Amino acid sequence: MTKFLVFLALIAAAIVIYAISAYNGLVNKRNKVANSWSQIEVQLKRRFDLIPNLLETVKGYAAHERQTFEAVMQARNSYMSAGSHQDVMKANGELSQGLSRLFAVSEAYPELKANANFQELQRELSKTEDKITFARQFYNDVTMDYNNAVQMFPTSFFANRFNFVEEPFFTIDEKEAENPQIKF
Repeated sequence: MTKFLVFLALIAAAIVIYAISAYNGLVNKRNKVANSWSQIEVQLKRRFDLIPNLLETVKGYAAHERQTFEAVMQARNSYMSAGSHQDVMKANGELSQGLSRLFAVSEAYPELKANANFQELQRELSKTEDKITFARQFYNDVTMDYNNAVQMFPTSFFANRFNFVEEPFFTIDEKEAENPQIKF
């Protein structure tokens, strides 16, 4: 009887140790998702901080392109007021489209394209876009790892008990995937 009780105690201890390990693993993965999301936000903030300078530079050359400027500023403001990850993703897509239109408009103004300030802002924005792309990829990688842990047995058992929920992937909407239509 004593051996049986020792055996049960060992089994119970193994279950407790596994439960602690599973819980800590889920917390670790959830924190990686949160950290990677914050890295995306840092890069998006950097991009949004560059936009007013870019718009001011372009306005001097293309003052009659008001609709394009307003679309970019509206998308930037949508980001600033976004509450959820989905809202941020949507605003990001709108902003990417607006910036594509803005750079397409700049093609019609050779003096603007030759402007050193515009070129520097365009380079900085391009670098930031690359960083955003890498941050999105990293976010989606850690989100997949976390979501797998939340969904796969046996950690799913603990995930359900401790309210670990799946996180959304950073995706682009269909509009962002399309090439913008530019008409002069």
